[in-house]
Amino acid sequence: MGPIEAFMTADHAELDALLARADARDGSPIQLEPFEEFRRRLLKHIAMEEKVLLRFARDRQGEPLKEAGRLRVDHGKIAKLLVPTPTPEICASLRAVLAEHNPLEEGERGVYAQCDALTKEEAEAKAIVQQLRELPDVPPAPHYDGPLLNRSR
Repeated sequence: MGPIEAFMTADHAELDALLARADARDGSPIQLEPFEEFRRRLLKHIAMEEKVLLRFARDRQGEPLKEAGRLRVDHGKIAKLLVPTPTPEICASLRAVLAEHNPLEEGERGVYAQCDALTKEEAEAKAIVQQLRELPDVPPAPHYDGPLLNRSR
């Protein structure tokens, strides 16, 4: 496993743990503090993929990764689920999207391994990981539950 895959896969595990802390799935209310941390971190994670990894891969090989379109569709679904106030149903939907999304990125044929393979040397991969770490947080907007929210997923 290369540096990019190791870093991003570890971030997935941390995000999964935050979502599990927010929604115990036992009928208790959503824990807002861990959910808001999950939300903030997930938005940054998406930004790391969109602004750094997918751009790096496109620039390096002269065309987007074949998975790029699917990842962007999934990122839109995820972002939409982060708009309303969290509920157990929203957390379940997030888990479902992430369960299909994360395997596209992880593993020996995943996007992260592809990005590692596109680097010319390990030092370049480590420099990309440093860019990922230094990317600023994406400030989340307040939750919105008003009439303009399209709840169909």
